[in-house]
Amino acid sequence: MATLANKRNKYLDKTYNSDLSKKVKSSVKRAGVSGVNDPKRTPSHPKKSHVVVAKEGSKVKTIRFGEQGASTAGKPKKGESDKMKKKRKSFKSRHGKNIKKGKMSAAYWADKEKW
Repeated sequence: MATLANKRNKYLDKTYNSDLSKKVKSSVKRAGVSGVNDPKRTPSHPKKSHVVVAKEGSKVKTIRFGEQGASTAGKPKKGESDKMKKKRKSFKSRHGKNIKKGKMSAAYWADKEKW
């Protein structure tokens, strides 16, 4: 009887994993990105500047983030103005709690890509 239960569990695991991979593939295709956790600019989107299909464990989620046309600080540069340094610091302090949530939050990806 134990072997029947083991076979059933293996079957369910395979079914679950194949369903998950189908969901990942369809999400990636729909979003137009090259893979999971790989952000892409979306210049034609009316409101959001980037999209990413985030995957953490068995969770998969399409996330749009960043304000279209916003002048963000970008990566820290040598000789950066004080205004941009303050802008970056302000964003990180304002969204720090959401950034810590990890890959499944828009703030995490905005921090990584835009700030």
